This record gives sequence, structure tokens and C-alpha cells, in this order.
Amino acid sequence: MHAVSPPLTRFGSSGIRGRGNVDVTPDLALRVGMALGELHGPTIVGRDPRLTGPMLAHALIAGVLSTGSDVVDAGLVSTPTLARGAAEYACGAMITASHNPAPDNGIKLWNPDGMAFDEGQQKEIEDHLDANRFQAAAWDHVGTVASRHDLIERHVEAILREVGRAKLRVVVDCGCGATSTITPHLLRRMGCDVVALNAQADGHFPGRDPEPTEENLRLLMSTVPAAKADLGIAHDGDGDRMVAVDHEGRFVGGDALLALFAKREVRRGLVVPVDASMVLEDLLPKATIWRTRVGDVYVAAELKRRGADFGGEPSGTWIFPKASYCPDGVYAAARLVSLVAENPLASLVRGIPRYPVIRGAIGYDASKRGAIEARLDSAMRALASDVTTVDGWRLQFDDGWALVRFSGTEPKIRVLAESRDEARAKEIYSTVLSSAKGAAA
Repeated sequence: MHAVSPPLTRFGSSGIRGRGNVDVTPDLALRVGMALGELHGPTIVGRDPRLTGPMLAHALIAGVLSTGSDVVDAGLVSTPTLARGAAEYACGAMITASHNPAPDNGIKLWNPDGMAFDEGQQKEIEDHLDANRFQAAAWDHVGTVASRHDLIERHVEAILREVGRAKLRVVVDCGCGATSTITPHLLRRMGCDVVALNAQADGHFPGRDPEPTEENLRLLMSTVPAAKADLGIAHDGDGDRMVAVDHEGRFVGGDALLALFAKREVRRGLVVPVDASMVLEDLLPKATIWRTRVGDVYVAAELKRRGADFGGEPSGTWIFPKASYCPDGVYAAARLVSLVAENPLASLVRGIPRYPVIRGAIGYDASKRGAIEARLDSAMRALASDVTTVDGWRLQFDDGWALVRFSGTEPKIRVLAESRDEARAKEIYSTVLSSAKGAAA
């Protein structure tokens, strides 16, 4: 038995995440590996191309091995590729910070069914770390490590079995991330003529920031019409996100794609976070829509619990439960290509209503959060009779809604309002923002 130092960071909605080699250190990765080995057993480990990835992956592998459990090193793969590979092991560990900037890194853990560790499982790992004691295996009973190089091809083949051929010209912006290993290859196998941008895996992310926002995708937006392409696809650093660009170079973000996929996939039930548009209720009047906290792990857990048809987030994460409970941007790209082979993306998007959305934020004193939270609760309940508190305060009105929630990354209170009418959206936003400011003062 040996003691180790306490953890430097904790799980959030997307696993452990922070500055590489500062917050997310080899020591932390080692201890997470020890906890996985003791609590779960044989583990498969993958990583995106971040510079601290090999260091953290080796440390986590060493931790698992030290408990006597075996490890398979999958190397550089996308997160959905790793999550699918976890089906043959007790669990999977992905070294990634997803869409975060290049200096960051993290650890996200996966169950064999492709769903991320839920809050209960994360707490079990944290409690094990906090206990500061691990059981080391005898020298002749440490685990063994092996490598696998077939996971990418197996991921491609699984997708090809579900999607048809498509003779489109597609520009794919991999953002120098992990999808460089898979998406261009997959789309070519589907029959597409592929122009690949930022398709060299590089942890400096020299082409653009990993998050596939409209601001970061100017090169893709200009290249699609210049190349006379039918579609543009963009991923984040690890491939759990996917957004698109139509043939004229117009950005098609998460809200539109969420509605587009939901319209095609949903027959009975849909799971989305509290910040998803009310257009979903209008498009799917016969379906049940469940709303969760913001975070793909919460969407996946509710999908599994409800047996719903599809789940997604406006951030660009898409979960097709028949394929996996992991958000799979690679699979989503293939499904979108199949849709666009039938109708241009611009035409598909025109069939989806767009409602005015107003967003803003106010700062607050983090040391007074408890008191501010109590005042906010009273203030929000005074504005609407229908208030849900799954994640912040979601106020439902007859002709719109608003969301007030604490940011998970900075001392700000975020405010969002939506209505079918722009004047009403502004009215809701102004009323709610004023009340939130008063509560935060």
C-alpha cells in the first residue's frame, strides 16, 4: 500500500479538464489509472494529438498496470472511435480536452456501452482518489500492455454498414485534431470526392482553434464555394462534435443541425439540454422532449433511461443511440452527407423555422454565490409560474422562454431568451436580465 497526493482537479460534465501539465498532470493521470484498475479492470486508452497526450496516456497506463489490470493502448484516435472500442473492455479512458484550446488536456472515461461515466461513477473515482491509498500488485502480477491498430477501420466499417454511398464533393476541416485519422477516409469510402483541410494531426492546432465555431471556420466557409463543393464538415479536437457549411459557404450551426437530425430521427422521444431551441417542440408536436442539464453525459444518460430515438446539443454533439451512446461527430458527418445527397443542405435548413434568440451575461462576486443563488431563485420564480431548475432556471411563457444559469467556466450568470417574435424575445430578455442583475448586485 502506498499513499499519493490529493487530486488537483475534479470531474465536470465532460470529465477532468484543465491546463496540461499544470492542472492535469502525470501524477493525476497515474492515480486515475490506479482507480480504474482497482474499481473496473482491463482498460483501453486513447488520446487526441495534444502535446501532453502521450505523457498523460503513459502515466494513466502505468497506473492501471500497477494494480494488476491489463491495458490496451489505442494510440491517436477520435473519442467516438475509442468509445466504440471500449465495448470489449471493462472501461475506456480518452486523453483529450475536446474543443478546448491547445494548452488544455483532460481525461474522459467510457463504459462498454459507449456512454461516458455518469456522476455516480465519477464520484466513485473521486472518492478513491481522495482516500489517497491504492493497492499495488506484486511485482510478478502487474498488468500487461498491448496495442491495437484496428479500431479506426472497425469504426469506419460499422458506419459504412449503416449509410449508403454518396457522390458528393465535400470539404472536411479536421482542425488538426483526431478526426484527421478517420473522417476524410470514411467519406472517400462512401464515394465522396473529399478536399481535406487541417488534416494533419498536430497538437499545436496551427490551422485554427479546436472549437468549430463560425468565427473559427472562415477558411472552410471560403473553401466550400471556391471548390464548388456540395458540403463542408468541421470537427473539434477529438471528434465528438460536428458542424457544417452549405454549398454557398454559409455556416450551419448546432441549433439548425439539431432540428434537422431530430426531424429525421425522432418518432417517439428526443433528449436535449435546457438551452435547446423551442423550435423542436414546433417541429415534433407528437414526440416527447426531455430536457437535461447542459453536457453530453446528461443527454446520454437520459437517452438510455427513456429509450429515446435521438439526443443532441446546440454545441454540435449528436448521439444516435442505435449506434452508440457516445457523441459521434464522425458518424454524424456520414449521416449528414447521406441527407445532403438527397437534398442540398441549404434547402433542408430552409425547412426549419428560425426564432430570434438573445444571449448575454452579467458578472457576479463568486464569493457570494450562495446568497446570489437564493436571490436568483426567488426573482426567477416571481417572473413565471412555470420554472424548471434542471440546470439554472428555465422560465416558460406562452410565447417564449428564458434561461438563467451560472457559467461553469467563469464568474458570470448567462441569460438567454427566445420567442417566435423578435420584439417579444427582446422583452423577455430585458425583463429577465434586469431581474438577474438585481439578484446579483
